[in-house]
Amino acid sequence: MLYDLQGEANMSPIVGLLYSAVKENSRRLQSITEGMSQEEVDYKGPDANANSTAQLIQHLMVVDVHWVYRIKGQPLPPSLKEQYGPMIDGNGRLPMVQGVSLNALIFTYARVVDMLRDSCRSLTDSDLERGVAFGHENEKQATIRWGIWHMADHSRYHQAQINQLRKWYREHALTE
Repeated sequence: MLYDLQGEANMSPIVGLLYSAVKENSRRLQSITEGMSQEEVDYKGPDANANSTAQLIQHLMVVDVHWVYRIKGQPLPPSLKEQYGPMIDGNGRLPMVQGVSLNALIFTYARVVDMLRDSCRSLTDSDLERGVAFGHENEKQATIRWGIWHMADHSRYHQAQINQLRKWYREHALTE
């Protein structure tokens, strides 16, 4: 198998390359979570104080849907705010997610990646230089180029956490 990042049809070259990194990481997320039971999806680590796989996937969805709307230059519609929920809870932590099936999480995340694809189709490579505000209080500035790259990088970061949760879960299952 040859691994490569190919630009997408109907996208400018750099936009397509950046989008393909996000898409590849979405596929990787599906692969590393394949076969997880509901108990494992909800597992919060050996001391029950880590973010679960469900929380991490929900977090990726929330962050990425916000980036899609930043790229569009539009505020996130209230209906989507309600659907995806907040980025953090009142304690500054990822909101609790429990009992949501892996299939539902992966399906919903795939819809966010589809929204990104549709938004990227209207971008030119020069649009990537446009600045957008981000952060919990929109206190930070970045280019769209950085935002799309960040979506891919952020996904890989949390995938490493999911891999650690899977390792802990297997070790936990062996000790019972």
